[in-house]
Amino acid sequence: MANHLNRRRFIGISCAAAGLSLLPFHASAASQTDALIWQGYALGAPAKIILHHSDKKAAQALLRQVQGEIARLEDIFSLYRPDSELAVLNRSGALVSPSPEMVDLLERCHGFWQQSGGVFDPTIQPLWTCLARHFSSDHPSPAGPSEQELQKALALTGFDAVRFNKDRIVFTRPEMAITLNGVAQGYITDRITQLLSEHGVTNTLINLGEYRTLDNQPDGTLWQIGIADLETDQQPDQTLELSGNALATSGGAGFRFDPAGHFNHLLNPKAKPDGDLSSNLYQRLTVVAPDATSADAWATAFSLMEPTEIRAILQNMPATSVYVKTENEGFHMLKL
Repeated sequence: MANHLNRRRFIGISCAAAGLSLLPFHASAASQTDALIWQGYALGAPAKIILHHSDKKAAQALLRQVQGEIARLEDIFSLYRPDSELAVLNRSGALVSPSPEMVDLLERCHGFWQQSGGVFDPTIQPLWTCLARHFSSDHPSPAGPSEQELQKALALTGFDAVRFNKDRIVFTRPEMAITLNGVAQGYITDRITQLLSEHGVTNTLINLGEYRTLDNQPDGTLWQIGIADLETDQQPDQTLELSGNALATSGGAGFRFDPAGHFNHLLNPKAKPDGDLSSNLYQRLTVVAPDATSADAWATAFSLMEPTEIRAILQNMPATSVYVKTENEGFHMLKL
């Protein structure tokens, strides 16, 4: 890894933390006939929408509205825009009059945090910063930061120390910080999907870092999503089908702090300083869920859990499926 992390590299890391392991979706040529295709970025990730609409001018106007909404939501959730709500909160430890979207997403995060037994935890940011600082220094120790540094960072984690309501958000521990990179792309995907649906849009696929579909393709076939370990891979090694639901994937190869890959972006808030801070349980884990927020959050949390732990949670989520890729078993669906 380079000795110094520039802004571009930090943005790349933030995207990796959200699980950027998906190739551009592979829709058939027939499905794109008369479709309006928009491409751009959302929270630093490549984004694409295949929109089917009977009125081209109305569709173009709607896509302009979509772009404006994406920009507005980035001003709330971006970790790297200095004037975003999230940046202000992390800098000051409090935020007065937060947006309804910020409060809504924190409520969703609290639910994921509780359901996962604390494994999904947005307050992991101090640990990420500790590792980034260590491995961007000159000649960093491959063993990682010192136990004292890790203990300090881990002491700042814990979503129970985040107090929030519609009037304000407060950290109860000094120097805390949160990252929403493990869930915000899914949330934005859902918001844009809702916007399109409210305008009567159907037969559309939205990729804003995570995937969400409105119905099937116009010819009735399911959407085909190609998956690979890295975005740089030219061909998917597996394809899954979507129909009115969402998909997110995550893997340790998305970003590694060290060449050996012992430290990656999948950080465990429940780890001990002398234990494994990052997950290497799976080469890749993919979640198909009813909404992209859930798919995004669980792709992160499940990557840190053993199969038995995942199955226990899935018992209460009948509409959610998990697919894992391991060195020994290859790509397969995790059976209950």
